Amino acid sequence: MPAAIEVQSLAKSFGRVRALDAIDLTVDAGEFFGLLGPNGAGKTTLISALAGLVRPDSGTARILGHDVVSDYRQARRLLGVVPQELVFDPFFTVRETLRIQSGYFGLRRNEDWIDALLHHLDLTAKADANMRSLSGGMKRRVLVAQALVHRPPVVVLDEPTAGVDVELRRELWEFIQSLNRDGHTIVLTTHYLEEAQNLCTRIAMLKAGRIVALDSTANLLGRLEAHRLRLKLGAGACLPAGFAGKASREPDGFLSIDLKGVDELAALLTGLREAGAAIEDIELGRPDLERVFVKVMRSA
Repeated sequence: MPAAIEVQSLAKSFGRVRALDAIDLTVDAGEFFGLLGPNGAGKTTLISALAGLVRPDSGTARILGHDVVSDYRQARRLLGVVPQELVFDPFFTVRETLRIQSGYFGLRRNEDWIDALLHHLDLTAKADANMRSLSGGMKRRVLVAQALVHRPPVVVLDEPTAGVDVELRRELWEFIQSLNRDGHTIVLTTHYLEEAQNLCTRIAMLKAGRIVALDSTANLLGRLEAHRLRLKLGAGACLPAGFAGKASREPDGFLSIDLKGVDELAALLTGLREAGAAIEDIELGRPDLERVFVKVMRSA
């Protein structure tokens, strides 16, 4: 089976700005893939190239083996994109919007699937409401439904939870995860890095139009020390000599230290006990994707 997305030497410039700089990327069918990067890194340009909204200067991009330029009709049918912007037609109801979207793909008898989408995205009660009357979160749900109305095997989500409430975010991810379990390939861009950490099995990080990190989520997290310790010591207490240089003081008065493992933690606690240092509070956490992201962006 061909890769869900295959990009080779893809380049795109806007004037003097090099938005994509010879990108090479493969996303396997059935993956839940993360595409991360700061603003202006090239994420949306890459998605636009896959969707046929931007013509690349050079290189190729394929959706399940179909070139997005030379075989654009089939490539479009295989891809669903949830855009970052809230784009909608103010003259139609939610159901009419989805019927029109179905028509773009030649789907005339699609009511059962439209009803299913309305149900899964909690839009049934708003099916006959005009798009202008919906809240921002409801409009976001309709955009998701539009992207899925032709049942594409590859779905790209460009900041799908930006500006939505916690309940919608949870419901949306439950639905998207069920699609992924059913075999759909999901590509996610998000600034909520905890979402990418919890959902994506593999992640690419972009900066200035280049891929600067590409690995499994577990391996990316493994780039950091194994544990981060935060502790607050009593008045006059100091860290043992071997740890003082590794600690940084945070605004809330805690000392933050990256440790390699449980053995180093045990050595630190033993040193504090032998020195008679009082520990007022202590927190132990594992690496998170935000710290990895910051580290990669600084070193890229």
